[in-house]
Amino acid sequence: MVDLDAVEDGIWTLLAPYRAELEDATIYGMPSLRWPGSGGHDYFAAVKRSARKVSLYAVAVDTWPEALKGSSEEFKSLRTGKATFSFASLEGELRAELEAFLRRLYKPYREHHHPG
Repeated sequence: MVDLDAVEDGIWTLLAPYRAELEDATIYGMPSLRWPGSGGHDYFAAVKRSARKVSLYAVAVDTWPEALKGSSEEFKSLRTGKATFSFASLEGELRAELEAFLRRLYKPYREHHHPG
């Protein structure tokens, strides 16, 4: 049995370091993190849980697809939409890959909002 509570908690734990600069918001009713004052689809990450998985919406990957460089094929296969990554589990190497991906994605996202 998949523990989706643990998956969701794990995703939010990996997003926690970015809370120092980002603000809580919602997009389509989903909790999200965005640059303060930004709006619309300019968010860093949003999280939504369904019956079988937890989805991470990382719309910035559409702008900065190089953030996926170095990701394994397994990680890339979790991309179920333009900016959606769906997780039924989040253990071991997969967790480490998500952490590294978020770090790579945050760099250009931050520079876009806070140049210099």
